[in-house]
Amino acid sequence: MNTIADIFQDYGPEYLEQFGDAMPENHRKVIKAIINCRTAHYGLSVYQCHDCQDQHRVFRSCGDRHCPACQNHKTRHWLQWQLKRQLPGPHFLITFTVPEKVRPVMRSNQRIAYNALFKASSDALRLLAADDRHVGGDLPGFYGILHTWGRTLAYHPHIHYVVTAGAVSKADGRWHPSRSSFYVPNKALSKIYKAKFRDALQKTDLLRDVPDEVWKTPWNVNIQAVGNSEQTLGYLAPYVFKVAISNSRIIKVNHRQVSFRYKKTKSSRWRTMVLHVMEFMRRFLQHVLPTGFMKIRYYGFFHPSSSLSLEKVGILIELNMGFEIKTPEPGAEAHPSPLCPSCGGKMKYLYSILPHRMTVALNSG
Repeated sequence: MNTIADIFQDYGPEYLEQFGDAMPENHRKVIKAIINCRTAHYGLSVYQCHDCQDQHRVFRSCGDRHCPACQNHKTRHWLQWQLKRQLPGPHFLITFTVPEKVRPVMRSNQRIAYNALFKASSDALRLLAADDRHVGGDLPGFYGILHTWGRTLAYHPHIHYVVTAGAVSKADGRWHPSRSSFYVPNKALSKIYKAKFRDALQKTDLLRDVPDEVWKTPWNVNIQAVGNSEQTLGYLAPYVFKVAISNSRIIKVNHRQVSFRYKKTKSSRWRTMVLHVMEFMRRFLQHVLPTGFMKIRYYGFFHPSSSLSLEKVGILIELNMGFEIKTPEPGAEAHPSPLCPSCGGKMKYLYSILPHRMTVALNSG
């Protein structure tokens, strides 16, 4: 019993009974999804092996984005898609965080606060990129991924942006590259981001709940030059659809205590944290996103509605820098076929049996 599914299957009903009335509806849905994932509750799919022709029945997964068993194929698919869209030249990984004293307000008002975080950070990036002293292009390209957890499941909302090192100027239609080691000034970006976040909260009733001293201290923004986008994607991909903790980090569950591994920042040594099972589930659930909330967002020429295609941006970069666009090597299948447990061959999908027909299907063998 060392998986998240095991923990929720054994203790989830107790958690629902104890806290159900005060829980957000989306938390209840996630608990029930994880408990019922890959059980008869969601029906089953039937596959046949290409080699030995054996048929196998597999219980269907819940598909919830917070379920650790349902995210691996999404990560592979996203990575392959991004590799096909990657642009030449250097890139930056820019991370926006919020001070600790702002986090309680965000946790209680997630949809409003997360939208404010995306808007403030993306607007600050675009404003400085358009400045002739830095990049000088009013159409940069970047995309951001929201994370809300720290290494011990603590609440720590932040956004990672992958930023192409330059921008297109609508005035002259040319690519304006940034320096490979410098995109925009860190202090100025932090100051503008903080001001825009404050402005966003001021349009709601949330500003009054944030301590005044928060606005008098610098906010942490990290700008890191990361080389080509493939290197950045290799770093980010495992985290794109990752839930707050993976099964591999859970050591044991014993006497209602969950022991799991973690590393401190800038340390390679594994440490162990032990939490009561109810506290473990509470920490896990605080990272459940609002229903329908988009945790990955695209801006500038990466946005689907951009008037400038990525192919055209690539040509502009090539003309400016004098090298050909790299064609990514074909990777693994985005949706690899399951393997036959009898002979190891690839299996093909035949059909699915829906939950209301499960009793008949199971009784038939």
